[in-house]
Amino acid sequence: MKLGPLNHVGVATPSIDEAVTFWRETMCASVIHEPFDMPEQGVRVCFVDTPNSQIELLEPLGADSPIAGFLEKNPQGGQHHLCFEVPDIEAARSRFEELGKRILGPTRIGAHGTPIFFLHPKDMGGILTEIMETPEKPADETGKFAWAQ
Repeated sequence: MKLGPLNHVGVATPSIDEAVTFWRETMCASVIHEPFDMPEQGVRVCFVDTPNSQIELLEPLGADSPIAGFLEKNPQGGQHHLCFEVPDIEAARSRFEELGKRILGPTRIGAHGTPIFFLHPKDMGGILTEIMETPEKPADETGKFAWAQ
């Protein structure tokens, strides 16, 4: 397994609309993507671009959303997870399994359209960790993220 770059920081929020206002007005973010629903994961998602990564805003779609439990403990929201890229998701999953790290659920398709899985925070220094297969980069390698195209 080879660890790639930090892709995004997941931030749980009770309101994507309010969070977008914060990122636009307080943090001066200029590229904020349209929110979209991921019913299979129980969340509404909105990406905020930063110069070297993204913020993934996550709002629960209902009471059974995995984000709902987090927001019960943290009503204002906050950092939910870190997401790192890897070139080969299956090799990464195998490596973490060999190390005895608890993988939370099956590998599935994430918000960037690539395979992902999560690792239990108790096995990852207290941090819920998402591992995602590296998205395809632009052909001209302009330096823009594939998801910013």
